[in-house]
Amino acid sequence: MSNPIYTTSVPVFRQMLTALKGVLAKAQSHAEARKIDPNALLHARLFPDMFMMMKQVQVATDFANSVCSRLANVEIQKLDDADQSFADLQLRIDRTLAILEKLPAANFVDAASRKLVNNPGTPRERVFEGGEAYLLTYGLPHFFFHVTTAFNILRHNGVEIGKRDYLGG
Repeated sequence: MSNPIYTTSVPVFRQMLTALKGVLAKAQSHAEARKIDPNALLHARLFPDMFMMMKQVQVATDFANSVCSRLANVEIQKLDDADQSFADLQLRIDRTLAILEKLPAANFVDAASRKLVNNPGTPRERVFEGGEAYLLTYGLPHFFFHVTTAFNILRHNGVEIGKRDYLGG
């Protein structure tokens, strides 16, 4: 019998991160073909008070990593935010995918009933009475927001991507 918390988390994060790799590859090709400084895309924003595209990818990978690690009840591996290029972002996604691949499905068995605490000991602390609520009302919505925003920034800046790119092949 499959574990619903595992099957609604790890495979979904993997699919979207793999699709995001494809979107970033198209963005890099777009910049090269049009002789655009890649930083114009990496630092682009939809609005001045929003994160730039590069940070959207960083936050998306942080959510994939932290949400799945908490659900699997393992220590969250820190990813540094020293990314400066499309290649760095691709490597960051690869590192995140490798972390997800190493999480055993068996670790997710009691996640639905396990209490999870996000940002413990800080003013932003939030307690979830179960992993299902954590995943469905917090983890996935935040992850999808940042993936979608990165996609929209690139699309807004002329990168020829569409729904198939967003969903992955």
